[in-house]
Amino acid sequence: MSATDLQQHWENVYETKDTTRVGWFQQKPIISLNFFDFLKIPKDAKILDAGGGDSLLVDYLNDLGYQNITVLDISAGAIQNAQIRLGSLAEEVCWIVDDLSKCKLDGKYDVWHDRAAFHFLRKKKELDHYLDLVQKSVKQGGYLIVGTFSVNGPTTCSGLPVTQYSVGSLMEFFSDFFEPIKCLNTDHITPGGVEQNYTFCALRRK
Repeated sequence: MSATDLQQHWENVYETKDTTRVGWFQQKPIISLNFFDFLKIPKDAKILDAGGGDSLLVDYLNDLGYQNITVLDISAGAIQNAQIRLGSLAEEVCWIVDDLSKCKLDGKYDVWHDRAAFHFLRKKKELDHYLDLVQKSVKQGGYLIVGTFSVNGPTTCSGLPVTQYSVGSLMEFFSDFFEPIKCLNTDHITPGGVEQNYTFCALRRK
């Protein structure tokens, strides 16, 4: 699938589906929020939610007092949904429409959060680019929080193939630049009642 086709795929998802009913929807992103609490992320931290779309994580972080938040997603429609939902609070968030497999970022972040975007990257050049991007974009001592489908999870999502990761393979992928702090497997229950197993890791930039 070309980059243009991929973007159109996601635009179509957000234009045609009730995103409170899609498989990845979370009413409250408990695991991600627990990592922020566990890592004691300060309220003035510069945070990137990579592939955040119209996830509610930005809402909860805002409610907790985090103000320096950037949300990046390939779908302009997803970001527009989030902006409409947030209303005037959307003006306090930095929004970026771009493709994680090829984008460039100028800033340095204290926290890079990615739930269920990374596992869509399957080609070597996409994975190499992501690793280069994240190691350049996370400050020394900063954190990477990443969640993917586990080896016991689905092999596709939204009609697209994904790469499954164990705790070991996820740690290994980032090991040149990040050291693991806490990793776990957890079950996500979709709005339709389907159980999906995820691998989550919090890693610190060396």
